[in-house]
Amino acid sequence: MHLSHAKAPDTKAYALCLSWSRVNTFLSLFYIAPLHIAPLTPSLSQSATKKPRKSPTDKAVGVTRGRGKANGVAVHNGEGGEPVTLFEVVKLGKSAMQSVVDDWIESYKQDRDIALLDLINFFIQCSGCKGTVRIEMFRNMQNAEIIRKMTEEFDEDSGDYPLTMPGPLWKKFRYNFCEFICVLIRQCQYSIIYDEYMMDTVISLLTGLSDSQVRAFRHTSTLAAMKLMTALVNVALNLSIHQDNTQRQYEAERNKMAGKRANEKLELLLQKRKELQENQDEIENMMNSIFKGIFVHRYRDAIAEIRAICIEEIGVWMKMYSDAFLNDSYLKYVGWTLHDRQGEVRLKCLKALQNLYTNRELFPKLELFTNRFKDRIVSMTLDKEYDVAVEAIRLVTLILQGSEDALSNEDCENVYHLVYSAHRPVAVAAGEFLHRKYVPLGIFVITSFSITMGIYSHIYNMHAAYLVDSLWESSQELLKDWECMTELLLEEPDQHIVQESALIELMVCTIRQAAEAHPPVGRGTGKRVLTAKERKTQIDDKNKLTEHFIMALPMLLSKYQADSEKVANLLQIPQFFDLDVYSAGRMEKHLDALLKQIRLVVEKHIEADVLEACSKTYSILCSEEYTIMNRVDIARSQLIDEMTDRFAHSVEELLQEEADDDDIYNVLATLKRLTAFHNAHDLTRWDLFGNCYRLLKAGIEQGSMPEQIAVQALQCSHYSILWQLVKITEGAPSKVQTAGHYQRVVKSFLAVCQQCLSNVNTPVKEQAFMLLCDLLMIFSHQLVSGGREGLQPLVFNPDSTLQNELLNFVLDHVFIDQDDENQNEEDEANKIEALHKRRNLLAAFSKLIIYDIVDMPAAADIFKHYMKYYNDYGDIIKETLSKTRQTDKIQCAKTLILSLQQLFNELLQDQGPNLDRTSSHVSGIKELARRFALTFGLDQIKTREAVATLHKDGIEFAFKFQNPRGAELPPINLAFLEVLSEFSSKLLRQDKKTVHSYLEKFMSETMSERREDVWLPLISYRNSLLTGGDEGDRMSVTSGSSSKTGSVRSKKGRPPLHKKRIEGETGFIVRTRPGSVGEIWVRTSELKSQLYCLFQNM
Repeated sequence: MHLSHAKAPDTKAYALCLSWSRVNTFLSLFYIAPLHIAPLTPSLSQSATKKPRKSPTDKAVGVTRGRGKANGVAVHNGEGGEPVTLFEVVKLGKSAMQSVVDDWIESYKQDRDIALLDLINFFIQCSGCKGTVRIEMFRNMQNAEIIRKMTEEFDEDSGDYPLTMPGPLWKKFRYNFCEFICVLIRQCQYSIIYDEYMMDTVISLLTGLSDSQVRAFRHTSTLAAMKLMTALVNVALNLSIHQDNTQRQYEAERNKMAGKRANEKLELLLQKRKELQENQDEIENMMNSIFKGIFVHRYRDAIAEIRAICIEEIGVWMKMYSDAFLNDSYLKYVGWTLHDRQGEVRLKCLKALQNLYTNRELFPKLELFTNRFKDRIVSMTLDKEYDVAVEAIRLVTLILQGSEDALSNEDCENVYHLVYSAHRPVAVAAGEFLHRKYVPLGIFVITSFSITMGIYSHIYNMHAAYLVDSLWESSQELLKDWECMTELLLEEPDQHIVQESALIELMVCTIRQAAEAHPPVGRGTGKRVLTAKERKTQIDDKNKLTEHFIMALPMLLSKYQADSEKVANLLQIPQFFDLDVYSAGRMEKHLDALLKQIRLVVEKHIEADVLEACSKTYSILCSEEYTIMNRVDIARSQLIDEMTDRFAHSVEELLQEEADDDDIYNVLATLKRLTAFHNAHDLTRWDLFGNCYRLLKAGIEQGSMPEQIAVQALQCSHYSILWQLVKITEGAPSKVQTAGHYQRVVKSFLAVCQQCLSNVNTPVKEQAFMLLCDLLMIFSHQLVSGGREGLQPLVFNPDSTLQNELLNFVLDHVFIDQDDENQNEEDEANKIEALHKRRNLLAAFSKLIIYDIVDMPAAADIFKHYMKYYNDYGDIIKETLSKTRQTDKIQCAKTLILSLQQLFNELLQDQGPNLDRTSSHVSGIKELARRFALTFGLDQIKTREAVATLHKDGIEFAFKFQNPRGAELPPINLAFLEVLSEFSSKLLRQDKKTVHSYLEKFMSETMSERREDVWLPLISYRNSLLTGGDEGDRMSVTSGSSSKTGSVRSKKGRPPLHKKRIEGETGFIVRTRPGSVGEIWVRTSELKSQLYCLFQNM
């Protein structure tokens, strides 16, 4: 197409013509001699009869190239609009790429230099470079010189980098860029790419750009070269197919009888075969140039995205043209890159290999690679990048499917463990591997189920819910085969009891997964909204399991009612029932059978988990929304009546006469059952509190109550109080008398719990402590919030005695060395459980401090253990400190300094007045002070008063006691100033002057002149206050009267100042945080006024 023959300016053809002619000029500019390198493979050597290509030096430099664009500048349309370039056409993507390429080919046929120049500028513009290659540069400069010129005009910090820019427009551009190259080669594959000019120019250009120091040039040229290579591989594959077809036709014709053989056809076939072979050699030389000149260097580029492009495309080549590329010479690059330090590159390697291992016909060619890199692939299942780990597991699964012998037992076990990963995609991928390994093709599902479950339970004896969730997507039919599971469980046992327990646990987990249709706790960020199809599946599964287990569950309970572990698991099943099925399906007789079995379980067991499961089952079956409620409520009431009568009778016998072991067991067993039921059911009409209170009072008075009975009585009484509170809060105003009686009940129970804190039995003390903390939270001042002022008489505020007892309990039972707690060796599980219990005790007391139920100074005894017990309770103490500071900054600061003072006093008691300031104990106090200082954060304006108060209290403490040996000696607590200096960096510059003035009130004239070692704490503290802008200051403070260059300049987008600066006013600017542009103008007069109020009593 010639420019003089273009259509009207408003047509696409005209714009495309202009674009393509510029592209032609571009590529001609970079024509370099072809790379003389070894052929791609021995079989891809160049034909000896092929004539050599022309070298760039063979071209006459002064020859005029093209017409219409004398200097290579884009031509404007007839209306004087913006220039239309190939880059703009591809970026907008309004024209079909086929049409764009066809117009460029037409332009190339008219003037190939102008067309190539336009293509060169296209690549330059795609790199984000604003420079333009002109025809003079193309004629007179070599590739390296032109690239150097473009590099000088490239602004790499501009951010104008199309292939990496975000947004849908640039994402579409990247797609169009790749499509353009592929379509260009496809349309040129029959003639133009063999003209020894176009491809040589393009490949030489891309090779030069790919070696540039500019990242955008390397990225763009590498992507273009790899897509170009992919297109050439497709051409080579087609040529190979045509060669094979031509060869078959030639052989068939030659094998005909002499009379039927067409010699002319044989000559044509020979000529065609020779032409195809020449084209094949030419294409292979092009591919060899790209691979050796670009890929081999860029697959290890410093930029991860460039490396990822190379690996992604070589995977395409090996899959597309396996005969030429699927060999160890190319696979080694993928294998080496499996060790890449960037996750995205490793991910591309794995996906490329997955495409190869999916095809079973390619396995023989991959055998050597598998043996060499299998260990690395298996280890990548534990990759720190979850996406990489998922793809690694999928690749290992493909290897397993292709060859059972490829993976050892150790390799498989490394993948098995991942079904318990907290990251669900990893676990699901591992579940797929497990399914392929043990349930191949779903054969022998029913007969092998028990064996499979036995293997699972042998290897993994916990976290069954995670195992089921991992297998759910791959083995759902197997896991939903509840008929088979119950049949195996109900038949005569011929397997080990552990396998039965594992099967029951897994069955319950599959029921939960089917009914709830979401992963277990710890997997996923929350419940996902189900699609309509998933919701229908969930309903169908729930109906199916309900109809089956309504009949099967009573039989299972009957068989395993003596086994507490199995019964506790089986009793979880009813909570997933659709209980309407009982009445809709006329299955009340099965309900009666279930209630009968639950009653028998309650009468046989006193284990907490079994009784809790029974209580929860009754609670679910008694829901008011179901018609079966009355039937279940009658059965429950009968059971409670019998247990309360038995309990009352047992209590009377225990209190009236000397109790033997049977009496104690009867009371304990019945009380455990009632406590478990009272947790989920309102049993206030049976008045269990009275008998429980009698047991507790008798235990306190006589001191001989068994600890288990006391613990259960405390818990049961606690439930009774809570249920009564629910009735009062929901009741009518006529309940005033009941509220008064209830108030006396609560106070009497709190008094009993307080007395139990001094019990000799640790479990009783711990139970009483936890209940006290819970009840003090419930009956605090927050009880009347939300319009409940009528409950004001029930508010209970602990006195100082109770607060001290709670604090002493924490100090005695929480902050202890674990080895000293029990001289017997404990296993790891028991140690963790004991630590968990102590953390609960500390958290319960910390809540009382946070909600201002216990006075904040009590927290000083907690804060002082922050460093010593950081590993065990650091998170709890830090959160307590943070919450208390939000409540009252100044009081929190006073509490912090009080904790440091307590540690200092303890150190004085141990070492005497002559402290060794270099000892580890003093260093520990200073380190704790440093940690406390860090908690004040970076906003000194917000914490100014709190920090000043902290210094005030610290100074007063340091000079509180004079040295009894004479006034010329330093005060006893003077060394505390060295600890206090850790907080000096948190003072504003003006605050330091004020604090220093306050310090001088306590100093005599001689103190400021002393320089002995014993006075060093005072000297260092004074220096920390007199240093105004030292490195310790965490805030950027600039004087308001400073020069313009020293002040903080206004920046675009800066938040508005909170206070405006008045002309002529003195003050200073405080940046709200280091490196930010937000500032606050602080008036000197206002600051002095506030500080005067703060220190007026100093």
